[in-house]
Amino acid sequence: MAFRLAVGRLADADRVVRAAACDLLGFASEVHGDDLRADAATALISLAATETDPEVHWSIARALGATCDPRALPTLVTLARSPDSDVRFQVAVAVPAVLDDPPAEAGEAVLIDLCADPDASVREWATFGLGWVSTADGNAVRRALWDRTRDVDPEVRAEGARGLARRRDARALPLVRELLVRDEVHRFTVQAAAYLADPSLLPLLDGFDPDADHVAEALRECDPLRRDRRTDLAWRLLLAVHSRRPNWEVTLAGARCDLDLNLDITDGTDRSGYWCVDGLLRRAGCDPERAAEMAIADLGPARDAPGR
Repeated sequence: MAFRLAVGRLADADRVVRAAACDLLGFASEVHGDDLRADAATALISLAATETDPEVHWSIARALGATCDPRALPTLVTLARSPDSDVRFQVAVAVPAVLDDPPAEAGEAVLIDLCADPDASVREWATFGLGWVSTADGNAVRRALWDRTRDVDPEVRAEGARGLARRRDARALPLVRELLVRDEVHRFTVQAAAYLADPSLLPLLDGFDPDADHVAEALRECDPLRRDRRTDLAWRLLLAVHSRRPNWEVTLAGARCDLDLNLDITDGTDRSGYWCVDGLLRRAGCDPERAAEMAIADLGPARDAPGR
C-alpha cells in the first residue's frame, strides 16, 4: 500500500511531496528487501531522468542506495555532477551499495572523482567506499587513496591509509607507523596495521589494549609467529577433514583484501559448507581435530553422490 502510494506521488507538482515519496521508496526497499527493490529502482531511475530539484535529487540518491540495484549506477554518476554538496554526499554513500564485485568501471571512476571533492564529508565517504567497501584496485585506485593520505582532514587521511593498506600497499606503512605513535589512535589505523602485517609495527601495537577493537587482529597479523601458528592450525584443520572424508573437496582460501581464511567443503552431492577458520577454531577450543568434526557435523549425515 505504502509502496504504491509512493510511486503514485513521484509525479506530484510539489517537490517536497516528490522527495518524501523517494524517501518512502528507500525505506520500503530497506524493510522489504528484494521483493520491492527492483520496482523501486525502476521508478526512481525514471524520475531522475526529468527531475531538476536538488532536494529531490538528494532523496533519489539516498533511495537508490537502499535498492542495491546495479541499474542505478548511471543515474548516480549523473547526480555526482550536482553543484549541491549534499547531493554529492548521498551519491558517495549510495554508489558502493549498487556496485557489483568487481565493480563496474563507471562506479570505480565516480568514487575516484568524489575522493577529490571540495567537501570533506564527500571525500571521506567516497574514500571509504572506494578503499574499504569496494575491492577495486589498480593504479588509478591506489593513486586516489594515496592522495587522500595527505588530505587536510584527519578522517579522510585515516580512510586513505586504511584503503591503501587493505591492498597491501607498502606506501601506507610510514603513515600508519606515524599514526600509531600518537596517543589516540583511530580504529581505522589499527585495521590498516593488520593488513600491512609488518613486524616493525609490533612494538607500537603492544602498548594498546588487546581487547580494544581490532587490536588483537593487528597483533596477530604483524607477529610472524602468531601468523605461522594460525596457518599451521588451518592446515591441520584441512588435513583433519580430508582424513575423515577423503572423497570430499576441501579447500582453504583467502582474498587479498580480506584478513580471514575460509574453509570450503563440498561433499560430492549438492551440499557444501563455508566457515571462517578462526571462528570455527574458536568454537573448537583451537583443536583442529575437533573443528573438523564440527564442520562435518554442520553438513549433516553423509550421503552418496548421484550415480554412485
